[in-house]
Amino acid sequence: MRKLIYVPIIHMSADLGSIAAEADKKGIAICGEERWNAHKQTIASYWDELAAYFGVVDPKGFKIYQDGLVADGEVGMKIVADGVKRGSKNYEIIDSLIKKGATLIKTEDIEIVMKEYKAVKELAGAKSFVGKSVAYLKYVRGKDKILQERDSYIARRIGETLKEGETGILFIGAHHNIIDGLPKDIKVVELKDRDKVMRYMKGYYLKSRQPEISQLAEYLKEPIPV
Repeated sequence: MRKLIYVPIIHMSADLGSIAAEADKKGIAICGEERWNAHKQTIASYWDELAAYFGVVDPKGFKIYQDGLVADGEVGMKIVADGVKRGSKNYEIIDSLIKKGATLIKTEDIEIVMKEYKAVKELAGAKSFVGKSVAYLKYVRGKDKILQERDSYIARRIGETLKEGETGILFIGAHHNIIDGLPKDIKVVELKDRDKVMRYMKGYYLKSRQPEISQLAEYLKEPIPV
């Protein structure tokens, strides 16, 4: 049997690189400063619980798959080190797992990832109303197709590299759907319910959904049983 520990992630500012400042500005504009800061604190607490869980797991021999990771080996390790320097909790956890015996695996195709990155960067960097409108339409038209391409590649990559008797850990954005594309003999263990994480992500900025979002935020901050 093959086993995959599935970690639906929510990106922190440190994971967003050059678009982090623009994401913060837009978050405050949509949610207001108080609600945006509460959202950021929920994400930080979520990562604290993930770190606590993996801090007591023995990952020797495990294979690590990571959202956006387009290389392994020396280049992959540099990507991890750069993430740690930026203050990414995601990469801090991966760095710790590798030091305890896990192996980093190339997870994504760089050409597909760059398609999405360029579209997001163009959208975040647009200044004029016309520029923002054009970038938004371009992003909306292409995002679902790119996401499907990424998900198919990741599922196929895991199927090819995770061998019988091995355990993998997948850190992947909650909006991805990798599970349906995985080989049926891979047992998936979700550390947090992807559906609940997605509901939180889709509703945290909507004032009308705050009672539900408060409950989901508490769920995200709950300790993960080992």
